[in-house]
Amino acid sequence: MDYQPILRQLYQDFNARHVDAVLAHMHTDVQWPKAFEGGYVSGHDEIRKYWTRQWTEINPIVEPTGFNQRQDGILEVTVHQIVKDLQGKLMFDGTVKHIYTVQDDLLRKMDIELV
Repeated sequence: MDYQPILRQLYQDFNARHVDAVLAHMHTDVQWPKAFEGGYVSGHDEIRKYWTRQWTEINPIVEPTGFNQRQDGILEVTVHQIVKDLQGKLMFDGTVKHIYTVQDDLLRKMDIELV
């Protein structure tokens, strides 16, 4: 399956803060990294709470710049990530890789790799 169009839309929806549109493509038991805090949150409700809280503290924007499907079926998305505080001060501007495990055509887990 070609996940690139779906992933592009998910990044657009995340950047527009359309939580339900993003969660619709996630497994109910999805594991999501708490990038700036460490650890993971699990499930739709916890991800919604995490993102909602995160957006009261920082303003992250992620733009996909490359897609790769690894031999083991893992999806790798290279992203340009810009994170600003709520006053617009730049906190991070760089490239990272988002690594997705898929189960039943839904995102089951996401990890972050530094480039």
